[in-house]
Amino acid sequence: MSKDDSPWESSPEIPMKGGVDCEEFKSECWYDLESPHKVPSSSSLLSESEFSCHCCYDILLNPTTLNCGHSFCRHCLALWWESSRKTECPECRAKWEGFPKVNILLRDAVEKLFPQVVVKRRGEVDSSPRIVQSLSAFQRYGIDQASRGLNPLSGHWQRGAGFFSGVLTALTCVAVMLLVYHWSSRDVEQDLLLRKPATKWTAEDVILWLEQLGPWASLYKERFLEAQVNGRLLVMLEEEEFSKSPFSIENHTHRKAVLMELERVKALGVKPPQNLWEYRAVNAGKSLFLLYALKSSPRLTLLYLYLFDYTETFLPFMHTSCPGSGGVAEEPDILTKHLLNDPSWTQWVEFLVKYSLLPYQLMAEFAWDWLAVHYWTSRFIIVNAMLLSVLEGFTFWRLWSRGELRALPHRMWSHFWKVSTQGLLVAIVWPVIPQFICNCLFYWALYFNPIINIDLVVKEVRRLETQGP
Repeated sequence: MSKDDSPWESSPEIPMKGGVDCEEFKSECWYDLESPHKVPSSSSLLSESEFSCHCCYDILLNPTTLNCGHSFCRHCLALWWESSRKTECPECRAKWEGFPKVNILLRDAVEKLFPQVVVKRRGEVDSSPRIVQSLSAFQRYGIDQASRGLNPLSGHWQRGAGFFSGVLTALTCVAVMLLVYHWSSRDVEQDLLLRKPATKWTAEDVILWLEQLGPWASLYKERFLEAQVNGRLLVMLEEEEFSKSPFSIENHTHRKAVLMELERVKALGVKPPQNLWEYRAVNAGKSLFLLYALKSSPRLTLLYLYLFDYTETFLPFMHTSCPGSGGVAEEPDILTKHLLNDPSWTQWVEFLVKYSLLPYQLMAEFAWDWLAVHYWTSRFIIVNAMLLSVLEGFTFWRLWSRGELRALPHRMWSHFWKVSTQGLLVAIVWPVIPQFICNCLFYWALYFNPIINIDLVVKEVRRLETQGP
């Protein structure tokens, strides 16, 4: 069929939609001889202005379509996000969810229709350091969105995360019930000696104090009962009297341990805390501070303890987490907590290596030493320390894979000021915070944070599996 025999010549009377003349429409269309369908001419129907970005008013480069339907150059959207820090459309101000992706269909269409213009535009964008930096920051924002378990396209939790979060919620409810039962049935008789002056102790209080020194002290329980030693008499006893009748403490190590504890009682006027719960009862604010500070910034917290709380907190912590090789040969466990001399150089070397590389391991080793006294609590602390070490490893891996290790000093300096500001704010508002809220915060950080950190570790592993380094 020739052009002269086309159907348009045989049916000139057919009206066109919109009142367009047949001959005028034929000039803008051509027919395929094999398949008689009209195909518009791209040169006459499409122009660059129809594919322009409403931010830069130039042709779209890597067009990114938002939830509202508007499309922009990806670098224009990155510049807008970096300057405003708002997740909204630059044109209609509608909020977009998740992390917007490049519209592949629109990008391919623009590149095929206007290849020379796209190449020129891409060269201009790649040569601009500011645009490259904005695109990099925008991409990091999207990776952070995904690492928190959000689907970048929809903003909803990834598949499987909902089930896992439900399991965590159920475990949390069980833990709450167990804690309520434990707290309601906990024996608070031992806490009385922490506030009762030693001079007012009865003979029964003295026996309770003696029992808490360790299993070895039960050998002398009957002897103190026979002598009816009360608190006033106890603080007047000397070493020679303990070695004679009726006490007859012949073991030199046992006698030295009793004398050391007695000296601490005389110095404080009350029984010093001998386990984690007693320490918390005496130092409620400090224990809450240490629990949160060691979790979020262990290195800064240990440095703070070294500078401002060396004797009371840092030295016992270091002797427990990095014990020296030279202990008491006869009864090494009795006097370990009393050996508060300055650490040896080998202890310092071990401490500094762990402090720099694995600070949470120091807390795990400290909790391990208290397993016999705090069975479940120590295990919660150990598990949480392991999880925090894994999360810190993921953080360093992410910085290394992105080539951002040079920014580490700046991040550390910002973290230092953030922690210092938060600590100062807590110190100011601490006197007005109700004790009930402090207890809830303490038990939440102690028992529930490990459950939350399990979820965070799983999300980090999923991120590595889906996105790679």
